[in-house]
Amino acid sequence: MTRTRTTTRPPSRRDQRAPGARRRPRGPHDWFAERLLAVLSGRRPVHSLLGHTVGPAYEQLVTLAPSDPFRDRLTPVLRHCGRFHPGPGVIEAFARIATGDRVSAMAFRLEQGPDLRWRCAAIEIHGPRT
Repeated sequence: MTRTRTTTRPPSRRDQRAPGARRRPRGPHDWFAERLLAVLSGRRPVHSLLGHTVGPAYEQLVTLAPSDPFRDRLTPVLRHCGRFHPGPGVIEAFARIATGDRVSAMAFRLEQGPDLRWRCAAIEIHGPRT
């Protein structure tokens, strides 16, 4: 019996990725960006990030969530999340959010506590709000 292949990968290759494609290791900023977007779009409750925020960041989140720029639109999609390390134990991250043909941005700062857990210390949302 002849077997026809439906893929272009060599028979010995087991993974599904394209040749040469590299996966960037996911960091705490990726995880937080996904959770933050879920809260801002109404898919998760605000209190789901209570243990992942410190100080005024939770208060910022509480004020952003009801007047959320993503809630009345199509389902927002996280297009890209990047980061910058200004110092040890600090990540300043940004994310591009696509909702239909509109693009918004969010920025947040993660700080690593003495227990080595990352917590958000500041949040900003920019872009179309209608």
